[in-house]
Amino acid sequence: MQRDPAEIRKLASRSLKNIVSNVERVIIGKREAIELAVCSFICKGHVLIEDMPGVGKTSLVSAIAKSFDCSFRRIQFTPDILPSDIMGFSMYNQKTGEFEYRQGAIMAQIILADEINRTSPKTQSSLLEAMEENQVTVDGKTYPVPQPFIVFATQNPIEYLGTYPLPEAQLDRFFMRISLGYPTAEEESALLDRFKEQSPLSALQAVSNADALAVMQELVTRVHVDPSINAYIVAIVRQTREDPDIALGGSPRTTLCLYRAAQAWALYNERDYVLPDDVIKMAVPVIEHRLVLKREAKMRHITAQEVVRRIVSSTEIPR
Repeated sequence: MQRDPAEIRKLASRSLKNIVSNVERVIIGKREAIELAVCSFICKGHVLIEDMPGVGKTSLVSAIAKSFDCSFRRIQFTPDILPSDIMGFSMYNQKTGEFEYRQGAIMAQIILADEINRTSPKTQSSLLEAMEENQVTVDGKTYPVPQPFIVFATQNPIEYLGTYPLPEAQLDRFFMRISLGYPTAEEESALLDRFKEQSPLSALQAVSNADALAVMQELVTRVHVDPSINAYIVAIVRQTREDPDIALGGSPRTTLCLYRAAQAWALYNERDYVLPDDVIKMAVPVIEHRLVLKREAKMRHITAQEVVRRIVSSTEIPR
């Protein structure tokens, strides 16, 4: 007996909210950032977390991995890490007389690329094939990465000494950029109470699994998007290419990502159709990091976030 689609959507939405609540046992007062990260996951999108040290970036990713019961690996990026450390390498087996593939750190369902801007551009670029095509190529042979697969990368937005800024081509591979920010005084007090004995991360239990995630990823693609919403998404992204403060606007990948993110937010809110509010909600985290501002705009202390909000507010909402 087939289940009613409305019931399936309700179960998916409830499951996603359970995951968010589960992660909140570790990360206090950052529900919106958690929701965005979870929505990226069900869109098969990679996430760049840019924030100050010590605000919970690593804990957030670990809690999401535990909540979904997915395999997890943390790669600490340093200047001396090599592409082979990430992708793996071939080693000669004297017994068989053949070269054997030894897996690299990339072979897990959830990857935390910690301080990704501290490694060389060559090592940074080794992630691109896995992020885009879900595979790695070593000595001419291709090996698939585990599914589901998502990369969470972190970087410090303040300290640039000894770092290698991510090029625009790699920034464009990230579905969203999010930040956590400092907690309020009340949240920080609650943090002390919650962590006074041991980290709640150690006792966190899974509330979903990879099979349920695959169902959610399929459901996202079925959320209806009206042609007027399509035109609205296209209009927003096209304006980023014409704005006087922007040197490089959003690519067609930006349009696709905003489309999918709006579908995910609709599913999260138990709907099978996208509203303009879903597009508005997702516009900043999806578009902001893909833009390159003109030097004059930077000198006037204009941020990409401000530009995106201005573009969204000036674009006619479909009725």
